[in-house]
Amino acid sequence: MSDALRVENIGKRFGGVEALADVTLRLGKGEVLGLIGDNGAGKSTLIKIISGFQRPDTGRILIDGTEVSLRSVDHARSLGVDTVYQDLALVNELSVYHNMFLNRELVRWPLLSNRAMRRRAAEHLADMGVRIPSVDVEVAKLSGGQRQAIAVARSVYSDARILLLDEPLAAMGAKEGTMILDLVRDLKERGEVSIIIIAHNYAQVLDVCDRVNLLQHGRIAFDKPTSETSLQELTDLVVADYRRSRGL
Repeated sequence: MSDALRVENIGKRFGGVEALADVTLRLGKGEVLGLIGDNGAGKSTLIKIISGFQRPDTGRILIDGTEVSLRSVDHARSLGVDTVYQDLALVNELSVYHNMFLNRELVRWPLLSNRAMRRRAAEHLADMGVRIPSVDVEVAKLSGGQRQAIAVARSVYSDARILLLDEPLAAMGAKEGTMILDLVRDLKERGEVSIIIIAHNYAQVLDVCDRVNLLQHGRIAFDKPTSETSLQELTDLVVADYRRSRGL
């Protein structure tokens, strides 16, 4: 499998704090990779570097085999890399279809082409299997799972080929979590998008991901296909590291 994304020997410091020491990570085309690790392990820093929000101190990033120097989030997006954070960056007071076209509205001067945006948003969400009452409804009136699905769908619609999902299942109930997992499975079956999921729920990672990486102390400490590991092994690795760090 060729790589959609590869980061090599990435390091990042914030003053005297080493957030990332020497991270090498690969994401195959059409693959779903689970990135796990305790709070403070460096997961968010790594995602911010891949998304163009921060620059690494050392190392390099390759997209589709070509080395790139990401200058900004917009630059990363222009290369097909997009991130859906927990706060989603949706505007609650706007409709679903206006959020789908946020900052890239269709305009028929001097007015917005609301009819075209409404139609395209409805078609895209239906094609992805995202079920909501209407594309006219305000985002604030949707459930957490529906809002997460809208954010993911917006990224895919904007031609993201590498999608970074930062804790997409955080604070969701079982029903809403299932909706997002089903959406990820559907994207995986299409094979058009490569996905990294940051998650704390190892069972969900094993359920939907092809491979899992464990980030510890600024390095990838574990890399296996999910078919070759287990919830017990992942839990044991994290507990063992916790005990070592506290001299237990």
